[in-house]
Amino acid sequence: MSPDATRNPWIAFRRTPPRATVRLFCLPYAGAGASVFRPWANLLPPEIELCAVQLPGREDRLRDPLFTSMEPLVEALVVQLGGELDRPFALFGHSMGAIIAYELACVLRRTGLPDPVHLFVSGRRGPQIPYRHEPMHDLAEAEFVEKLRRLNGTPEEVLRHPELLAHIIPTLRGDFAVCETYEYRREPALSCPVSVFGGLRDPEVSREDLETWSAMSTGPFRLELFPGDHFFVHACRTSLLATLTADLTRTINLAASGASHPIVHNRPIGEPL
Repeated sequence: MSPDATRNPWIAFRRTPPRATVRLFCLPYAGAGASVFRPWANLLPPEIELCAVQLPGREDRLRDPLFTSMEPLVEALVVQLGGELDRPFALFGHSMGAIIAYELACVLRRTGLPDPVHLFVSGRRGPQIPYRHEPMHDLAEAEFVEKLRRLNGTPEEVLRHPELLAHIIPTLRGDFAVCETYEYRREPALSCPVSVFGGLRDPEVSREDLETWSAMSTGPFRLELFPGDHFFVHACRTSLLATLTADLTRTINLAASGASHPIVHNRPIGEPL
């Protein structure tokens, strides 16, 4: 894996083992860049090519114009990633990234491009569930920062550092606008397997919220709950990726054999099937 391995600015870096048979496109949560997926490189098997998606307005794309609504963002992703769909691929997204991944899968199907072989969504209720909180993307700065503090996703040292805040607040406002103005449009159910991950102590996303993803596909559905809060994806990285790898490997092997997908049970991690 190396930075700038491709000229496509929408893929910040990729890990491309010679034996790779499937691509995994990873979409970040609000305010985050592709670097949050860098630690994944050494935890995925050589059959999976890691492609970390870099949205505009962060890290090496800090000067690129931000998106503030879902539809144009997903349309841009379709254009920029369309040439990367020449082998089987899966989508992973956490929180904001989960909805982007779902919408991307829908638009790819609508435009006749290849479908993902598997959809992985994490830390987000199903897209059909309306946004529950008062919008915060257009709050005055002091109130916006206080809301960020309560969400517990931004380090306190950043919140107390005016220069750092000046860099991240526009990105966060744009991302919150994408989430808060998103309107679900009813779509035919996807057909790929869907794996849903959540934190047992996530105060924002309950097990019931996660279960609503089962209506988004006619394919197999798995729900895994991990120890931790909304950002369990960091604390439980190793076990999360072990589960993701097992699910994606099963999908690829079944597709290669021509077999149908078995029923995948809905269970917390550590509970036997």
